[in-house]
Amino acid sequence: MIYRNGAFRLAMGALLLALTGTGATAADQKMMFKASDVHPEGYPTVQAVEDMGKKLEAATGGRLGIQMYASMQLGGEKEAIEQAQVGALQLARVSVGALGPVVDELNVFNLPFLFRSTDHMEKVIDGPIGQELLDKVSNNPNTRLIGLAWMDAGARNVYDTKKPIKSIDDLKGLKVRVMGNPMFVDMMNALGGNGVAMGYDQVFSALQTGVVDGAENNPPSFVFDNHYQVAKYYTLTEHLIVPEILVFSRATWDSLSKEDQALIKKLAREAQLEERQLWKKVEDEAMAKMKAAGIEVDTVPDKTPFQAAVKPVWDKYGAKYGELIKRIQAVN
Repeated sequence: MIYRNGAFRLAMGALLLALTGTGATAADQKMMFKASDVHPEGYPTVQAVEDMGKKLEAATGGRLGIQMYASMQLGGEKEAIEQAQVGALQLARVSVGALGPVVDELNVFNLPFLFRSTDHMEKVIDGPIGQELLDKVSNNPNTRLIGLAWMDAGARNVYDTKKPIKSIDDLKGLKVRVMGNPMFVDMMNALGGNGVAMGYDQVFSALQTGVVDGAENNPPSFVFDNHYQVAKYYTLTEHLIVPEILVFSRATWDSLSKEDQALIKKLAREAQLEERQLWKKVEDEAMAKMKAAGIEVDTVPDKTPFQAAVKPVWDKYGAKYGELIKRIQAVN
């Protein structure tokens, strides 16, 4: 269980006081939902949630709204999950990699080379499989979260400060930051690197000081968060295509009317599709900025050795998702 009992009681007490202190009910009380994102203003996920907030205010005559706290103002993704669980914030946009340890079923998306392409991933999250996994988040009593929507995060690629990665052999011995999920540590180790689990907020300084030699992420994150200033080699390994997820605090959700819940779900779905278009534009811009800044961008001519190397990760983590993997792979 991620949330702490003391913090949970405190947050619930504060929420109850806010809703009952003036004798108002949640249905007519003005509420401004706090939203968290590790990325800065202008990033596709940030903008999509901010636009969702504008629509929410318009639809409710200003009764409901969203205040975005971008750029890790409220901590990293792990902290955002914990705060959402106790009602200290309402909306958290986090990677499935960060939420996988909390909701095990999500880890199927964390398997390396699961998706054939970003288009394949989008068809999966837009369809019944995507909804089933959102429901897994909402229906698990231990998460204290509501799964609202998916967001694109492109393909994750390896970047480093030492040398270009043109074959799997070039990864050997490199200390590479990965998200705090054992599957990703095992994945990087299987590829020959040394996987280092670390919060996203620590990556820039770790690259700068040599605590790690590299990391892995999508082009917009690499550029928006200035990692390209210290890591000069970026390789399109596309080893992970992991969607991100927008979750809502159940502590607040349960205080809302059914009508407000339905409205928030509708607007979250619109945010999912809007973010995708924003993403494609920003990804193109990020690639252009990388090249203009002199970043060496390499492709991997043959991914077969990479795919073969991670078979132990599939054997260790993927067996229990066998049927779901077949369904994902069958999506065209």
